[in-house]
Amino acid sequence: MMAAKLQQLTSKACQASQFIAKHGTSYHKQLLEQNKQYIQDPPTIEKCNLLAKQLFYTRLASIPGRYESFHKELDYAKQFWKNRQELKVEDAGIALLFGLEVFAWFCAGEIVGRGFTFTGYSV
Repeated sequence: MMAAKLQQLTSKACQASQFIAKHGTSYHKQLLEQNKQYIQDPPTIEKCNLLAKQLFYTRLASIPGRYESFHKELDYAKQFWKNRQELKVEDAGIALLFGLEVFAWFCAGEIVGRGFTFTGYSV
């Protein structure tokens, strides 16, 4: 039984390798052609290192703006919580539906992460 599975896996790997050898180059060329506006000339290791550093420090520089946005959202939530007695039924219903949607997406992600099973993880 195990030998048959191993033979089947080897066969599938061989087929995949042949497919990549046959079609991989054309796909690579097509992908580069479609995205040539993003390619830096000359495509060297030094250029890649420079771009990686630029990305890192650009993201690092964006932290204060994100921090400020986070605090604005937090202040809004605090203000909303203080005035919860003035909350309308319509607003509460929208908040409830939003919470249910978030929970549904969480459950869908868990199901997908488990390999589309409802009973649990395969161990």
